[in-house]
Amino acid sequence: MDADDKWINVDPRTGKLLIRFWVKGFPKQFFISTGLKDTKRNREIVRSKRDAIANDIVLNHFDTSLNRYQFRPLKQHPPIVTQHSISDLWEKFTEFQERQLEETTIKDKYMVITARIKKFPSQWLKDAPMIRDWLLCNYSHFSAWETLAFLNRCCDWAIRSEIIADNPFAKIQIKKPKRKSLKDDDFKSFNVEQRDLIIKSFEIDRVHSHYTTLIKFLFFTGCRHGEAFALRWSDINNDCTRIKINKARNLFGIQKGTKNGKRRIFPCQQGSKLQSLLIQLKENATSADGLVFISKDGLPMNSDVLGNCWRQSSCSLGVVRQLAKMGQIPYLKPYSSRHTFATLAIASGVTPDKVALWIGDDVATVLKYYCHPETVSSECPDF
Repeated sequence: MDADDKWINVDPRTGKLLIRFWVKGFPKQFFISTGLKDTKRNREIVRSKRDAIANDIVLNHFDTSLNRYQFRPLKQHPPIVTQHSISDLWEKFTEFQERQLEETTIKDKYMVITARIKKFPSQWLKDAPMIRDWLLCNYSHFSAWETLAFLNRCCDWAIRSEIIADNPFAKIQIKKPKRKSLKDDDFKSFNVEQRDLIIKSFEIDRVHSHYTTLIKFLFFTGCRHGEAFALRWSDINNDCTRIKINKARNLFGIQKGTKNGKRRIFPCQQGSKLQSLLIQLKENATSADGLVFISKDGLPMNSDVLGNCWRQSSCSLGVVRQLAKMGQIPYLKPYSSRHTFATLAIASGVTPDKVALWIGDDVATVLKYYCHPETVSSECPDF
């Protein structure tokens, strides 16, 4: 320790500077916590306080209560109140959140709120009640509640950042709407015959046959669509019996982790339809680390492209919609591929814990929405 730093120590737990000293005639050591980090500038401040204490001791003015020597913060001034538009505050808040949230969250949520704010009848905080009423008249109850909730968080942040003094949106929040019950169709699945008819119809479809391999993969693995869109050949082992699923692509082409952050390995039986499909695809792959599934135009797959071939595109009905129109199958959403896999796996005798592991979900969800017969082989059956 430098001679200039007599009495000055560093708390090993916090890294903050301390002043410790003895005074003749007193049986205990005196201790003052500065609350300051150990920096060159802060040491100068602490030395100044230390010198003031030493002078008081010499002059017999020492304050034994130590109140005179405490490092108290200056009285905080109230936030500077200036007129900020809602758009301005939201832009600042979004920039702050971009450093903490995933890019997908910013695009999916914050950009939606940005678009709504641009349509507001007023951009001033004082008109918050009018904005609330306008939202209720022009959007659903949920969208209005969501927008007001985001604005409330934005203004709370602005107060903590000393940009504004008051949050008018805290006083006009509306009741959160009850969550709507999920439709039965959201958890229905196709049976084996219907699934195979869909696959066969994709194979012979003049417009959408290119997507047959993707449809097969979704039905044979039950993976989330974004996970299939992000899958690369480097995620699949040499003999195509193990598939590593640890990422996803969203509609904007942004790669991120899986929905719940779970990483998993999907097992393929030797000689299964899934293994044969992957081996066939691999023979035609142009890159060892390229995307497994791409669009007809050679671009990365996304939910819009899948929706076009499943439901309807600008020029034709999708394959599944066409089959439903002809009365050959019920129409179910594209995500039914996941429910179909889970339902057929359990019907084949796979336990819920294995199904949950394969599809990257939790057992409670599997138990809630699917049947669960007795335990069988640990290999994924080739149903």
